[in-house]
Amino acid sequence: MPFAALDLGTNNCRMLVARPSEDGFSVVDSFSRITRLGEGVASSGRLSDAAMDRTIRALKHCAAKMQRSRVRRSRLVATEACRRAENLTEFAARVEKETGLVLDVISADEEASLALAGCAPLLDEDRSWALVFDIGGGSTELIWVEQKDGRAVVRDVLSLRLGVVTLSEKYGDTIHDPAVYNAVVTELAEMIKPFGVRNDIERMMRNCDAQVLGTSGTVTTLAAVHLGLARYDRNQVDGTEMTSGQIRFVTEQLGAMSKRERSRHPCIGAGRADLVLAGCAILESMRLSWDFEMLRVADRGVREGVLLKMMNTMLEQSYGHEKAFRQ
Repeated sequence: MPFAALDLGTNNCRMLVARPSEDGFSVVDSFSRITRLGEGVASSGRLSDAAMDRTIRALKHCAAKMQRSRVRRSRLVATEACRRAENLTEFAARVEKETGLVLDVISADEEASLALAGCAPLLDEDRSWALVFDIGGGSTELIWVEQKDGRAVVRDVLSLRLGVVTLSEKYGDTIHDPAVYNAVVTELAEMIKPFGVRNDIERMMRNCDAQVLGTSGTVTTLAAVHLGLARYDRNQVDGTEMTSGQIRFVTEQLGAMSKRERSRHPCIGAGRADLVLAGCAILESMRLSWDFEMLRVADRGVREGVLLKMMNTMLEQSYGHEKAFRQ
């Protein structure tokens, strides 16, 4: 029977239904919808009624898909918006009552671990170190990884309580002003500086001992625009590499567009038009801080990590560690 993994973020509700296969899993069904669950939560501390209603409607669709696929094992993880929300208990009760799904609010560290598990197959095994990052709606996770004995081992994690939704709400349309945008980049660079210093990331990048892997709507959008896709195509985006210069060029393209032009872009759309520059600012702070030359883009992350961990748990219980998937 298939498994289902749901990732309920500050901006998106995303689900994968999949069956185990020899090289990981094969997808049976999927779902993705922008719900803006975390809209206003950074300032109010509460999930709004409208945001909860939107999200529960999306989760009802997920529950119906799971029922049609006869899912027997599932996990619904929620991240920063729910970690912040004072009315989380009320929301979780509504989710269970109206959809039958049980909300599992995970820590920032577990979120980072799941994101890494989901995109680890894209890591270049010839590099000993990797910076893996996940730019979310309400938080951003930076993960410093050592590749050792065929496995990706987490050595350090930094979770910033800033994401594309929270930054966009804080700065509004002013983030499109180059002076404001550059000030935001500088502020973010100062916030991540201690993480870079204690892990000697700049030297690792300079000596080509480390690689960079990014997962999030920001990097997948940049990759799709860079590739000139007529519509978003996960198969073309996942695993794409972009140079530092290409990242800068696409960011400047997006900054020169009006909100209306971004809304009409087939790989951005209305749901991301007001968020994408905030994500670019977060990415730019990393690019300038550590001067990396290449970014590999992952259209995979927490959902895939949840799936693999559930499947591994089943395999370990049934057959022992030798049957578990490599992560």
